[in-house]
Amino acid sequence: MSQQIYQALRRGANAEAAALARQALAEGHKDTDTLSAAALAFRATGERETALSTIDTAIAQMPDDAELHFLRAGMLLDTRDLGGAQAALAQTVALDPNQFGAYVVQAQMAIGRNDLDEAERQTKLAARVAPEHPWTLMLEGVLASRRNDHDRALTLLSAASKGAPDDLQVISALGFAYLAKGHFAFAEQSFRRLIEKTGQVQLRGLLAQIVLQQGRPAEAADELAVLLADPAHATPSLQAFAGELELQAKRFDRATPLLQAAFAAHPDSHRATNGLLLLWEATGNTEETQATLDGALEKSPELDHLWVARLAMEAFGSEAATAIIARWNAARPDHLPALQAQLALESGTGAHEASEATARRMTTLQPGHGNANQLLFNRLLDRDPGAAVTFVEGLLPAASPQARLMLRRWIGAAQDAADRPADAIATWLDLNVEETAQVGLPPAPTAAPTSWPELATVEGARAPAVFLYGAPGAQVDRIANVLQRALPEFRADRFSTAVQDPFQDTNVPARLAEGVFTAEQVATGWLSQLPVRGIGANGAVIDWIPFWDNAWLLALRPQLPQACLLFALRDPRDMLLEWFAYGAPMALRITDVDSAAQWLAAHLSQIADVIEQDLFPHTVVRTDAPGEDLERLAARFAEALGVPAFPTPPRELLGPDRIPAGRWLAYREALAGPFAALTPVAVRLGYRQD
Repeated sequence: MSQQIYQALRRGANAEAAALARQALAEGHKDTDTLSAAALAFRATGERETALSTIDTAIAQMPDDAELHFLRAGMLLDTRDLGGAQAALAQTVALDPNQFGAYVVQAQMAIGRNDLDEAERQTKLAARVAPEHPWTLMLEGVLASRRNDHDRALTLLSAASKGAPDDLQVISALGFAYLAKGHFAFAEQSFRRLIEKTGQVQLRGLLAQIVLQQGRPAEAADELAVLLADPAHATPSLQAFAGELELQAKRFDRATPLLQAAFAAHPDSHRATNGLLLLWEATGNTEETQATLDGALEKSPELDHLWVARLAMEAFGSEAATAIIARWNAARPDHLPALQAQLALESGTGAHEASEATARRMTTLQPGHGNANQLLFNRLLDRDPGAAVTFVEGLLPAASPQARLMLRRWIGAAQDAADRPADAIATWLDLNVEETAQVGLPPAPTAAPTSWPELATVEGARAPAVFLYGAPGAQVDRIANVLQRALPEFRADRFSTAVQDPFQDTNVPARLAEGVFTAEQVATGWLSQLPVRGIGANGAVIDWIPFWDNAWLLALRPQLPQACLLFALRDPRDMLLEWFAYGAPMALRITDVDSAAQWLAAHLSQIADVIEQDLFPHTVVRTDAPGEDLERLAARFAEALGVPAFPTPPRELLGPDRIPAGRWLAYREALAGPFAALTPVAVRLGYRQD
């Protein structure tokens, strides 16, 4: 009878196998072969407890049979009894040290609980028994993948697939390895095979994600449609995901019922609510969406994200928006998110007295509320800077460590506004010494070479490249903000992730000057990373770099003559104040005012050399007050980019004048020594001496 049961299982006729197993047991067939086959049949039909009791009966007859313990371990895994399964596997190995399968399962269990060291130990034991077995290679490949050695993982798993092309575990592991490496097309093939062989429709959710990664939202939605056809899988989250895909595919008639059903089932879901708004933006069904959200708010006024979504449908400051905020506050009195919306409305529409009253109400409910306290501080700063200092000092004792850093910057700004320069400098210095203690010192500028390499001739059409740089305090971020909004070629990624090229490393200029690096290595290293950074086929880029040293010219002049430097500059004495008051895009260690001023003077002298000697094509953008002459600013951008014209940027894109031009004059006594170090280079750059 056992052979008949096994034959049925091999055909996938699980119900038939279970029926044969019951018949065999009823007829009194109690040998271990029949019991093993019967247990597997019951396991295949989901009768886990029956399967476990059947295999236990077999073990009772032959307690020294390692294979039976191995089967029992698999059944315990089915019931999530990991401890029991581990014990059964240990018994398997104790009875038969060559039980390859037991090592494999124990390794897989260890991988499942992320115990990679134990998984490796079990894998090595399996390799002693069967070093070339596909499962051994599979385990080694999975371990390599978990340790981010994706190339080795693919090599091992590809070898395992050749040895066992139809093994489901190998196919699955190979699919996930392709996914980790970003080979989405190959991952898609693996998971399609897995679905075909197992019928596991649940995998279509993962398959949809993989297809979407390849830019095919309509096909991804079609994969989910198979899942959604079964009510057991049609969850609101899956409906929301499918609806989002249908929107991307511009199949709005298919997206509408999915997104509406997801929201109706779970209005408390942020994703479902966002899907409803995306549908509104795509189809313009304003009245219907408004009615849906209003109905949900009637039932669940405690769901803040619904109020935010409803507000998003109205123009800021409009009567409709004002009415919604009033409804929110009426439904949730003394509720901070509702009051925050009211504060934003009042401050954004110039209702100063009302916004102050709301802010005070918020700080009564939550004394450390950041937005409310900032509004109160800014109002005091405008009216009475001395009172602003006192106000912030009162907030310090109860503030968190992170909040204390921000509050101390506020105090410095208030002391500056109150014309207390010595106090402001003392506050800013203490703060900067503390904040930059763990970062590197500013690199010493390299000495100019005896002679510069010849500036190469630009031959043929070469992609333009602009390097944007501003020294600490130059307010280069204001320029970067304008360029980022206007030009898709602009890159500010160096300030969020470390780009793996020479311009990211402040140590490279000195090594380039010493001859450790060649000009070609620097240029090639920069060019090789452009595709990784998403630079298009034409290669045009505006690259905001964190640091400048004239030693870069040793590489730029012979290797990248088509490039241009775009320097953001202002009066160096104002730059020193800005650096101390607001920091710099790239943090540099500050120990005292004098050494910071001396370094900045030497650093800016290099830029003055570039300008005076015309060492490389360059454009200077003055950031002392860039908003005062927007047309001139646009002309500078056009010059740097080598284009006939650049659109005049709106004033608001430039942000505020944090340290207004000429503010350094109020600090002439407090910073006499540091300003003396900066004045010579200030004059070279075109600024007044005193």
